[in-house]
Amino acid sequence: MIRVLPEEAQDDLQSRGYSRRDMARLATVFGVGAMAASVGRPAWASGGVPDPAPNARTRIGANECWTGPLMPGQIAAQKMVEHGNRYSPKDERGDFIKAVMAVEGVPYDHVAPWPGSSDPLSRAVVSYCSPTRGLVTADPTFELAGRTAEWLGAPVKRVPLTKDFRHDVKAMLAADPDAGLYYICTPNNPTGTITPLKDIEWLIAHKPEGAMVLVDEAYTHFAGVPVASSFAVKYKDVIVMRTFSKIFGMAGLRMGFIMTQPANIAKMMRYDGGMQSGALPLPSLACATASLTAATLIAKRKAEMEAARGFTLDNLKKRGPTVVPTNANMIMIDWKTNPAAQVQAAFRTQSVEI
Repeated sequence: MIRVLPEEAQDDLQSRGYSRRDMARLATVFGVGAMAASVGRPAWASGGVPDPAPNARTRIGANECWTGPLMPGQIAAQKMVEHGNRYSPKDERGDFIKAVMAVEGVPYDHVAPWPGSSDPLSRAVVSYCSPTRGLVTADPTFELAGRTAEWLGAPVKRVPLTKDFRHDVKAMLAADPDAGLYYICTPNNPTGTITPLKDIEWLIAHKPEGAMVLVDEAYTHFAGVPVASSFAVKYKDVIVMRTFSKIFGMAGLRMGFIMTQPANIAKMMRYDGGMQSGALPLPSLACATASLTAATLIAKRKAEMEAARGFTLDNLKKRGPTVVPTNANMIMIDWKTNPAAQVQAAFRTQSVEI
C-alpha cells in the first residue's frame, strides 16, 4: 500500500524541487515508520540481514544501556498497561511534555515527543533538504541523516572532524554555504567528543537563511556538559533532539523528543498529520515521564558508566591501540593491525558484539 501525502505536504515538496516520483519515495519513508533503531539503517535498506547481536553473550555494538529502564519508569509502565484499552486515559502525552518543560526549561509548545529519535531525524531531512538544498554532516558521525538524504536524492557533504575529533563548523558551512540542514551530533557518535555550544552558536549565526541546525544530544546525559535546549527557544532555526534509548535504557520502548519552535514542529508533522508523534505507546510514555525527572538515579547510572569506561580505557592503553578521548558510552579505537570489520569478526568468535 502506497501512502498518499497530504496536499499541503505535496505542495511544499514540489515548491522545493521534488518530483512526484520523489514524493512516492517520501511517502514510503513515513509509511514504514522510518528506521531500524539498533544499527541506524533505514528500514527500507536493511535487506533482510539478521542482526548477529542476539546470539552474543556480551552486546555493546549499538551503544545501548547495559541494563533496563530506571525503576520509577518500570513501575509507571507496568501500571499503565492496565489502561491500555484507552488511547489517552489522562493526557499522558501532555504529562510527558510538562516533565520536559520542568527539566529543560522550554515552553510547552516547543516540545514534541516521538517514537525514538530516528523518525524526527528522517523528517528533518525531508523537511529542510531538497534536490537543491542539501545536508551537511560530519565524518565520521551517526549515519542516519546522511543515508536518508542520499536515499531521497538530496546533496550530502561529509566534512572531516577536527584534529581533536570535534565538528568543524566553519568547514561545514564552507562545504555547502546554501545547505538546507546542518547536522551536529554531540557527544558525537562514534567518537564520544563534544562540540562546544559556542561553535554551534557560530554556525547558527552564519548559516544561510531558511536552513536548519539540528543538534542531536542522544548521549548528553553521559557527558555532564551544558546542553543546547535553550537554543530551541532563543533561535527560530534550531532543532534539539533527545532519545531515551541510551542512559534511560529504553531502546526497545522507542521514545524520544525534539525541542524547537512550534512552526518547525508543524512543518515536520505535515507529512502524516502528526500521527507518529501523537500515537505513542502508553507504557513508553509513562516510563519516559517517570524517568526524566529521576535526577539522582540518572547521576548514579552516569557514574557507573564512567567507572566501566575508565576500566576499559585503562586496559586498552596497556594493549597499545590508539583511543579517542570520549565523553560518552562509546569508544573509538584505531586497532592498527587489522581493519575494523576483521576485529569485529574476531570479537564475535568470543561471543562479543562490538
